[in-house]
Parts: sequence; C-alpha cells; structure tokens
Amino acid sequence: MKSVSLCVVSALLLAGMAAAHAAEMEQAGVMRDYTDVVSPPDQLAYEAGVKSYNKCLAEHGFKFGWTAWTHETGDTYQYSYVTDPVSWAAFDQMHEQGKPCGAVWQRDANPHMKGETSAFMQVKPELSYAGKEKAASATLLEVTFFKLKPGHEAHEAFMAAAKKIAAAAAKAHWSNHYTVAQIMDADQGAPDFAVVSYAANWAEFGKDPEQPLWKMVAGVYGKDAGMSMRKSLNAAVQESWSHVDRRNADLSFTAAK
Repeated sequence: MKSVSLCVVSALLLAGMAAAHAAEMEQAGVMRDYTDVVSPPDQLAYEAGVKSYNKCLAEHGFKFGWTAWTHETGDTYQYSYVTDPVSWAAFDQMHEQGKPCGAVWQRDANPHMKGETSAFMQVKPELSYAGKEKAASATLLEVTFFKLKPGHEAHEAFMAAAKKIAAAAAKAHWSNHYTVAQIMDADQGAPDFAVVSYAANWAEFGKDPEQPLWKMVAGVYGKDAGMSMRKSLNAAVQESWSHVDRRNADLSFTAAK
C-alpha cells in the first residue's frame, strides 16, 4: 500500500492547516483507509498477493491491524482496508514496520491493481450513535458519503444537525446504530463525512428501524424543530451516495499479541 503524496502549498497556508489538523487528529483514534480497484480477471491473483503481503507482515512482527472489506454494491471490484484506530504518531511506526514487506506488495499485489485511493478518517463520537459490540462483529457495512457545499457555513450546519440527531437517537434509544467519521486528506472531489451503519447479515440489514429517522427526531425535538433541522442538513449537502461492504477475514490482518 502506497504512502500519501503531499502537494507543495504556501508556507502560511500549510502552517495554519497543520496546526488545526494535528489538534483534531490527536483528540481520538485515527484510521486510514486504502481502497483498491481490481479488474475481474485479476481478482484471484490480487487476493493471493494481499495474503502474501500479510504473511510477510506477520513474519516481521507487524504490530498493527486492519480489516478488509469487499464492496458488495456499487463498484464490486473494489477492496477497502481500514486500519485499527491509532494515534497520529503511530502511523510513523506503521510506516517503518511495514518497510520490509513493501517489495512483496509491489511484486505480488500492485501488478493486479487498476488503481488505489487513500484517506484518513477520524471518528466523531459526538456525531455518532454507535453500538461498539455490534460494530466490531458486523459482517455488512452500509457506508453513506456526504460531500458538503463549499464554505464554513455548510460544515458547521452539518456538524450541528448531526450532533442533534445523535443526541436524539441516544435519548430515544433508537434501534439503528451508526458511526460518523470525518474524511481528511482524500484529494479533490472526495466526500467530507461518512456515516456507517452495520448489520450481521442481509436479513438484519433490510430490517426497518422501529421508527424512521426523522420521526424519531421529531419525537424528541418536536415536528417543527425536526423539519427545520432536516432543511438545514439538506441545504448543507451537495451530494450523497452509498454502498455496502462485506467483511473479508481472509484478507484482513490481525497483529499477534
């Protein structure tokens, strides 16, 4: 898996962004996502390459883990790998520990890839209504991306609405759990946030919640306040889209304890 390339920007802009960025990322665990695109004829060879890479990491005592997810809907020839949540500084250690196996990845997996994207993600607990045990054991994920309209106002409106929705879900003991993550350093055109919900199987995935989202919100805040919140959220979002992923234990990596 490749490292992120940094563009050259003005010193003042970089300094300002770095300070805010570092402060945010140190507040909680940060995850890195790699998504690989593979042509159908290359899937078996690519998967064998990933297993070869993971075997090399295990042999070298790699101390970090990630979960592999195959895309069930959307572009189904994509594979996503999400690291366990770690501190920002841990990515330096991850980079160094992975060096001995870089050539294995280049030799065994890279030739079978059409491309790869990478981004950092930081979970936002104040925007989430997460069931940790359910998330950890999930087989399926529904990932909904939100790309916001340009400007500070849209970002603040989305954050405010998402925070109120999470508070309402907790107060109402809503049946649907979800996690909100902010996406960072994902290049031009990338989404700003991801909302991830989880299920053990398709039967659970397709089960309707006891209350629809906005009915639940209205039950906590009232109909008018709920409608106002919904309009504010819709006005902040430029576009959204979703896909479903399935956990792939064969391609995941768990560090030895």
